[in-house]
Amino acid sequence: MNDPLAPILRALAQPGRPSSDYDLNPDIVLPEGRALREAGVLAAFREGPSGAELMLTKRSSQLRHHPGQIAFPGGKVDPTDATPTAAALREAHEEVGLDPASVEVLGRFEPHETVTGFHVTPVFARITGPFSPRAEAGEVEEIFFVPLSHLADLTKFRIEGRRWRGTRRQYYTVPYGPYYIWGATARILRALADRMAQ
Repeated sequence: MNDPLAPILRALAQPGRPSSDYDLNPDIVLPEGRALREAGVLAAFREGPSGAELMLTKRSSQLRHHPGQIAFPGGKVDPTDATPTAAALREAHEEVGLDPASVEVLGRFEPHETVTGFHVTPVFARITGPFSPRAEAGEVEEIFFVPLSHLADLTKFRIEGRRWRGTRRQYYTVPYGPYYIWGATARILRALADRMAQ
């Protein structure tokens, strides 16, 4: 029987490189020696009615940082976290109620640098046990799933732009239904799509 996450496993076996929110903006000069905060996010897949599906969240509109944006569960590495993977698993448990015992970690991508000063490690995983999503009050407004087939289709990705801190910044988007997926989340998903296409 075919593994629905076989494309993810093949992508994880491909060579990659670090990515950045600045990838589409080569004119922006980043300062040497800038301090970045380590973070981990969990790209967790389950088997759905139409194959593999990725879990994403819509952040609460009340949050100070990235309100209302689509994101992976995750966050900064705390002193109690041994690794970015540990941080991603802890945050997913807090934000969406995903028990780490119900997760099989498949691998990681190279870190992604965000415009907000984070060095984010994407951790790819399979949801293996029973899971009833539970949104953390005040943090997560909604939990939803996107078919891997949508994310693997390079034609679903677009490059858009807006003014940010006085300059025009370009970024990836990969809209899905009512969900506008953009920024770091879309950039990481574009890296996944590129590696699945190799």
